[in-house]
Amino acid sequence: MANLTTLERVSLKNHPEIKEDLIQKFIFDNPEVLGIGDLAPLQRERVQPAGGRLDLLLGSTDNETRYEAEIQLGATDPSHIIRTIEYWDSERKRFPQFDHCAVIVAEEITGRFMNVISLFNGAIPLIALQMSAYKVGDEISLTFTKVIDRIVLGSDEEADFEVTDRNYWENNRSTKKMMKAVDDIFADLSDYVSGYEMKYNKFYIGITKDGVAKNFISFQPKKSFVYVIFKANEDKELSSKLEDEGLDITFESRWKQYKIKLSGYDDYLKHKETIEECVKRARDYFNLSDI
Repeated sequence: MANLTTLERVSLKNHPEIKEDLIQKFIFDNPEVLGIGDLAPLQRERVQPAGGRLDLLLGSTDNETRYEAEIQLGATDPSHIIRTIEYWDSERKRFPQFDHCAVIVAEEITGRFMNVISLFNGAIPLIALQMSAYKVGDEISLTFTKVIDRIVLGSDEEADFEVTDRNYWENNRSTKKMMKAVDDIFADLSDYVSGYEMKYNKFYIGITKDGVAKNFISFQPKKSFVYVIFKANEDKELSSKLEDEGLDITFESRWKQYKIKLSGYDDYLKHKETIEECVKRARDYFNLSDI
């Protein structure tokens, strides 16, 4: 019979053997431990033109986003926050072809500095991770908890929140045939969208519940096909699964969403089980309760 036990918390700042350089190397060799996506290690101790060294430069596997990460043993302090933002700003100016995100990793992110970081978030894409260490036998185990997530700024389509109606979509942006496909797909997903209604916005068809938009899935019907869109973090295994099934997919890292292109309702039925899995992931992404 398995027994329950408690883990012994360890202070990395005061540890006689575990130093920042070792933690840097561990994260660089295993960037997935941060829990912020499927990342590739690019460079450690990256020299900055204005002086200083960026702890870690990581990149998304689609080569669209770069993460400028700074590690702090102990609690966050003003210089740590400023340094992180300065390095992020330097990298985005030098390499504007990429989307950039600052990452703060610290043993303790205090309430005071959470408030300061929150002021920057949105204007500055920033993720704050609290790093915890536990003794497991003779080894140290690290865990990372996302304290502040990057606020994804709305797209032009989201900014233009003009509400339309079904006639607008049938006569201007799509066709009655494709709109019927959207209806059928939405109806078939009733187990996951119970209580939700479709809302016809100018650039996409979202869903609402009790008058509140909760677009964990949405639709963009065109003249001859329809995009089914679901929110989720990029997952390499999921992407491969979708592609192996012959689905035409795109992951938009900036908006954290997958777009699946379907020729119609029959095409949806061919991939019904996999698309349902995607919808479940989208619900989890929105922290919606199980069905």
